[in-house]
Amino acid sequence: MPNMTLSLPEDVYKIVKAHNEVRWSEIARRAIEEYAKKIALMNAMTENSKLTEEDITALDKKVKAGIQKHYKNAGRKTETS
Repeated sequence: MPNMTLSLPEDVYKIVKAHNEVRWSEIARRAIEEYAKKIALMNAMTENSKLTEEDITALDKKVKAGIQKHYKNAGRKTETS
């Protein structure tokens, strides 16, 4: 299995060093593996996509506007309850 070196912020490094009972390399390996699997799934889902960058940006804006509207309306319902 290949090795990888990671850089950590000083405050995080102090915590890691203080807890040598934790298998930090295993935690990092699992986190990286999980994230890599998500990226692989996303790549598989989009590999045949015909969407352009402009299409994606437009969809992004519509989704965010819809989410904002949903939570604005949810807030109004809570205020009137």
